[in-house]
Parts: sequence; C-alpha cells; structure tokens
Amino acid sequence: MLAKVATCALLGVEGHYVLVETDVAGGLPNFNLVGLAATSVKEARERVRAAIKNSGFDFPARRITVNMAPADLRKDGTAYDLAIAAGVLAATGQVPAGALQGKILIGELSLDGKIRGVPGAMALASALRGWQEEREEGRYELLLSRENALEASLVDGLAVKGIADLQELAAYLKGEALIPETKADPEKIFKKEKEQGQLDFKEVKGQHAAKRALEISAAGNHNLILTGPPGTGKTMLARRIPSILPSMTLEECLDVSKIHSIAGLLKEEQPLINERPFRMPHHSATPAGILGGGRVPQPGEVTLAHRGVLFLDEFPEFSREVLESLRQPLEDGEVVITRAEMTMRYPASFMLVASRNPCPCGYFGHPRRVCTCTDAQIRRYHLKSSGPLMDRIDLHVEVPSLLYQELEAEKEGEGSAAIRHRVEEARSIQRKRFKGSGIECNAAMSPRQLRAWCPLDVESRRLLRRAFDSFALSIRAHDRIIKVARTIADLEGTKNIKAPHIAEAIQYRSLDREF
Repeated sequence: MLAKVATCALLGVEGHYVLVETDVAGGLPNFNLVGLAATSVKEARERVRAAIKNSGFDFPARRITVNMAPADLRKDGTAYDLAIAAGVLAATGQVPAGALQGKILIGELSLDGKIRGVPGAMALASALRGWQEEREEGRYELLLSRENALEASLVDGLAVKGIADLQELAAYLKGEALIPETKADPEKIFKKEKEQGQLDFKEVKGQHAAKRALEISAAGNHNLILTGPPGTGKTMLARRIPSILPSMTLEECLDVSKIHSIAGLLKEEQPLINERPFRMPHHSATPAGILGGGRVPQPGEVTLAHRGVLFLDEFPEFSREVLESLRQPLEDGEVVITRAEMTMRYPASFMLVASRNPCPCGYFGHPRRVCTCTDAQIRRYHLKSSGPLMDRIDLHVEVPSLLYQELEAEKEGEGSAAIRHRVEEARSIQRKRFKGSGIECNAAMSPRQLRAWCPLDVESRRLLRRAFDSFALSIRAHDRIIKVARTIADLEGTKNIKAPHIAEAIQYRSLDREF
C-alpha cells in the first residue's frame, strides 16, 4: 500500500516543500530511504522503527521503501522523522491515509515515540505559508512538537497544532481525539517590556566625542571603529550601543527570530526576539564561524547580527582571513555560501562596531605611559586590517585616556533614553525619505539615491574636494562622508546638508591617513 505525507526541508533560511511517499510491499524485510537523504536522515530508520514499536503499533516485517521528493533536493537533519513514521502507519492501515491530506508533519522522534522540537520551525512555517498561498488549495494544518508550536504559530495563515507523541497523532488522525490549535499573539509578545538593568550611557564618564559618534552611527546604521589605549572605555561604550538603537518593528522581530530559530537559539518561553541582536564573537573565531558554513551550512555571526550589531573587540587580533571575509557582507548585506550541491544565501545587514589599541602594547600617543613598540611593529599592527576593509568603515573614532580630575569632576552623563529619542526621530525622517525604495537608513543608500537625496552646496563641495585631495580618499570614502553628513543633518532636523555637517563627517575619517 502507498501513503503520502507532506513535510518541509530547510536550506539556509528558506524552506522547501517535500513529499514523503511510503510503499509497503511483499518481500524480504527491508527499510530503504531514497531521495538524496543525508546520513542524519537515513538514521531515521532506526528511530522510526523503535518509536512505532514502543508506541504500541505494529512495525511491518515487509519491504518498506520511502521516497522523499523532489529527489534532487538534499535532505538533512531529523525533522523528517514524524512524516516517515506517519507514512509507515498509513501505508499499513494503522491510521487512515486520507486523514493525512492537507497536513504538514515536522518533528524528530525519540525511541519511546515522543516528538521533539527541531531548529527552524518558524522558517519552515513561513515557507509553508508561502507555498499554501501559491497553490491556493485551502488552509493547511502544521503538526509538530509542542516545543515548536508557539514559535511556528507566530506565522499567520497556518493552523498550527502541537503533538506530544505518536499515540496522540494516531488518535487525532482517527478522529478519536481533538487537538486545540496553538495561537500566539505576536503583538502582545512584541510589546513585552524590556528587561530592567539594561546598560545605560549615563554610566560612562567623559568621552563626549565618542558618544556623539556612536549616536551618529546608530542614527544612520553606519559602521564604526573605536581606537584608544587599554581601559579608556571602548568596550564599555560598544556594549551600550543596543540601548540607543531604534526599536524594532514587528516585521523586523519576525525576521530576526526566524534566523535565530534556524540556529536553534530561540527559547520555548520567548519565541519572538524584540531586541536588536548584539553579537560579540571571540577573536579566535574562524571564517566559517563568522560568515557561516560547515558540512551542513549554518548561519554565522554576521547573520545572527542581522538588523543589529556585530562587535569585534580587539579588531587586529582576528585573523586576516576573517577580517577580509567581512568585505562582501558589509557591501552586499548578505552572505552567499556555495557548496557542490547547493548555494545558500543568508541575510547579513548589520552594523559593524570594532575596537582596537593604537599599537601592540596599547600606549602609543598616551600622555602618561611610554610606548615600547618599534615603528615597524606599529605599522604591522595597523596593516592587519587592510585599506579596502577600513574604507568600508564610516566613522573612525579616537577614545583618549582621561585624567583623574576629569573623572572626578564629571557628573552623570546623558542617559540612553534621551539619545535613543533623537536616534528614533532621525530614523523616522529616513523611513519617510526612503519609503518604497527598499532601504530604511542612510548607510544603505545607492549612488543614485545619494545624488537624489544629498545635494551639496558650493561651500560643502569645496570642503569635500579639499579633504578628497589631502587624504587621497577613495570614491567609496567620498560617498560615505556624504552619507554620514546626511545623518548628522537628520539628527539636527535640517533638510539640506551644510558645510558644518560635511566638516564633522570628514573628521571621522582619521584612519584614512594611515591607509
């Protein structure tokens, strides 16, 4: 007898419809899985056999063939266990085959028949909703583990039901049990209050120039690097950037949550991420860890930082291969991972924040400490990050050492709430400006949009020309200065870019003299 069960395969951040066809025929007992199934999928044979027997059902001592179509799509992972088991039960008449029509089954099986959660449930649900709308064949039911039910139900348009084990699934398919539909309220979860004790800029004393640069960076989503001796507050400043970033929209929350679901980072009790990601990988990270990859490609740090911040502390300590690999995602906003059998695209639209010392010992130019580095060591240290990479960083910020008198005299600084309010207003201006254009912030402007939205007066052009010639700037650096100036004007609520805006933007290109 032949039975057909629908499930879904996950490749990158995209889900693909898969039909599991199960045939049980006469012959010597055998259990074959075909359809470009990876080793992790073929291991399902033993899990399915044990789960069916331990759930009180009969496992046929016959020839079982399971085909996973389309056969040219690679299947990997354990999410197909439930569909395979349901196919075997339906093909042997232990559950009605007709009851599986219009149902999508996703889940891993334990040996006692319980259904476990799998990574990427939200991404799979999103893909199935798109497939459902395309086919226009009515509303589908998504049956999966109770662990994943709340997460998957955040996607509109699907009826999501959480199943505990194979026995409950069989009872439901026979009509002997009712399973309530899981319904999540995205708006309610989205509006959940932020955690108390969030880091605040009012705790940072001094460093007013650096705070100003961070505000500009957050307002326009510009990349930034902080340079200064050890202990001046570079990491302290960077860790507080999330407190001034604009709030996420519900669409952005779902976008970020889908990525974290694929990486298996979503918590069952918190299926929606409503804070911008802040990723801080160690400098020993590999290119695969930063960009994504592996035997079965997984999202890397740049993708996990999508719509948030990627902070690279001790920037020159990262391998040159890792640093140079950032150039493509910084330019394109995505990562493309190519394998012999597949090509995967991961979104990677993030704000890069980096920090570094001025030299290997950290005290070059320090007013009270002596630098022990030679000129050659300092030069090698600076050249660990190449000119093309530094060209893609919009703001180069000096974080100087403070005197004790400055620390003692400094009162509590401006809080993150006030800074965030100005950032929100600037972002609101940008959203109105770029409405319908596919971008949301100044940093993402194309050359055509730059010409349309950033006209310069005579004085501004004269100032920019002098800087271009004096610093031997690239065309990219020239455009990024104008983008930063546009953000500075937005923070002031000024319609047109003026010479003071250009002048301030130019002063944030200090490292161009080195490269």
